[in-house]
Amino acid sequence: MPQHHNTGRVELTDWATTESAIRAIRETVFIHEQGVPVELEWDGLDSSCAHVLAWNDRGEAIGTARMQRNGTIGRMAVLKYWRGRGVGRDLLQTLLDLAVRQGLPRVTLSAQIHALGFYERAGFHVVDEPFIDAGIPHRKMVKELLPTGPG
Repeated sequence: MPQHHNTGRVELTDWATTESAIRAIRETVFIHEQGVPVELEWDGLDSSCAHVLAWNDRGEAIGTARMQRNGTIGRMAVLKYWRGRGVGRDLLQTLLDLAVRQGLPRVTLSAQIHALGFYERAGFHVVDEPFIDAGIPHRKMVKELLPTGPG
């Protein structure tokens, strides 16, 4: 079921169906705004990932994220005008809901340092030392989805 933020909708999709919309958002945010090298952004994993896309009320794609089969969430990108309006939260929640439906025990991600609070509010916690990816400081984060331990 699609999530609804205050500007449109978020839906699960796949690379084959919505590659051009996903590429446009990620090129704008990661390559142009953040200076991520093209060869690092397009890592060859997209065709095997679940993707989510956020759309505004005019039907324009405004945000995206993906999840690998192992529960690694990444490539979360929201166009600048739409940040701070719940779009990222809805993208993330849609992927978390999918992970629960798939029976994954946990999800992981590499968060840019400036976004740690966003992910902490969603129940993630930092599990490793800072590292640099594509010239940007990150921290690995995890969210447990299923109870662990006895009974």
